[in-house]
Amino acid sequence: MLATGLTCFPKAESRTPEADKMPRYLKPVIFLACLAPLGSLIWRGLHAQLGANPIEKITHNTGDCTLTFLLITLSLTPLRKLTRQYWLISLRRMLGLFAFFYGTLHLMTYVWLDKFFDFHEMLADIAKRKFITAGMTAFALMIPLALTSTKWSIRKLGGKRWQVVHRLIYFSAAAGVIHYIWLVKADLKKPLEYAFVLALLMLYRITAWIGARTATVGKVSASQS
Repeated sequence: MLATGLTCFPKAESRTPEADKMPRYLKPVIFLACLAPLGSLIWRGLHAQLGANPIEKITHNTGDCTLTFLLITLSLTPLRKLTRQYWLISLRRMLGLFAFFYGTLHLMTYVWLDKFFDFHEMLADIAKRKFITAGMTAFALMIPLALTSTKWSIRKLGGKRWQVVHRLIYFSAAAGVIHYIWLVKADLKKPLEYAFVLALLMLYRITAWIGARTATVGKVSASQS
């Protein structure tokens, strides 16, 4: 999976069998919805509606989709806890892989359509232009997440090691936000919106970790008294 989604609070939650079940029709609907941005790009491309600079349009749209899916994937754990809709967690793998999918399209737009596979020029870009360095870092951090998205990987790595690997999603999202901020330079409204959402998700994560540590310390103290 591309999201950590770890259970941060050791306390058991009350749940019902209905809350664990996702409606059968919902997953295919969400899958098609995730493909909608790509379908829109293809349709607009075929009808010459990508503007004066179609490569820039494709680059921005696929980048937005990558960050959006990363943040949605990260939000599933807090949403599950807040809404008690436990089936939400079953969407993590699919949404995380869509983040990687759009990230790959974003990268290939740069490699193929923008640089025409001129790797010498791309290496120079990575070294000289810090927003490209940040973007490449964000994508590189997504690769181990995608490669270990299977149940076999979870069994092979073991639960704890797998969870450590999948914490990289936070660093990938942060690098992606920095990439966006350094790219636009002037109009920071949209990248700062992404940064705000990521900050909230990280604050939740930190708060959950502190809560779990406090609960653990309390139990140890109680057992020793």
